Amino acid sequence: MHSLWESFQEGGWGMYPILFWSIIIIGVIVERSLYLYGSSINKDMFLATMQKCILAGDIAKAVKVCSAQNAPLARIVQAGLVKVNRPDEEVQAAMDEAALREMPKLNQRTGYLALLANLSMLSGLLGTVSGLITAFGAVSAKSVDPSQKATILAAGISEAMNCTAFGLGVAIIGLLGFAVLNGKTQGLEDDINGASVQVLNLVVANREKVNVQGAQQPA
Repeated sequence: MHSLWESFQEGGWGMYPILFWSIIIIGVIVERSLYLYGSSINKDMFLATMQKCILAGDIAKAVKVCSAQNAPLARIVQAGLVKVNRPDEEVQAAMDEAALREMPKLNQRTGYLALLANLSMLSGLLGTVSGLITAFGAVSAKSVDPSQKATILAAGISEAMNCTAFGLGVAIIGLLGFAVLNGKTQGLEDDINGASVQVLNLVVANREKVNVQGAQQPA
């Protein structure tokens, strides 16, 4: 049974573009996974803490809780809380502005995975066609020694099949990564949209309880 390296060598020049795309795909998946999963917090627990602080009128504590969380949701909510002594429209505007900064960071580079998966598959197809051209060209060529035709034919078909297999394998990894990361991004966006509205409503509904002292403390 061939080793992976032997199969790579038999795939010919077409394997190198596939290898290039695979390195980029893995790099994007790792970088995005670290960012997205590192940006996750327990939304229900966070909201419960915010509700407790706001109902107690302790905005300073709520701001400190947000500062301790390295997550887009916490930064967006914090942007609104530090403006709690301003009218409701300004609180919402501050949260909207923070969301405009944070949301694009969630979607960065994930979309490239679908493109890279297609490029990997097409590179595999190109290598397949190249291998088949080599194989059948050897069979039809009169200048090739008949005793060598079978060997060249087998080498060409091996090149074609290995390129196909590697190209499809890398494409599958890229598409799976895209699906998982896109789902995680959508979940984070839904959490941000839902939680920020709930916190804003809590602030608006409990303004008479809010103690703005300390709300402007730096993060």
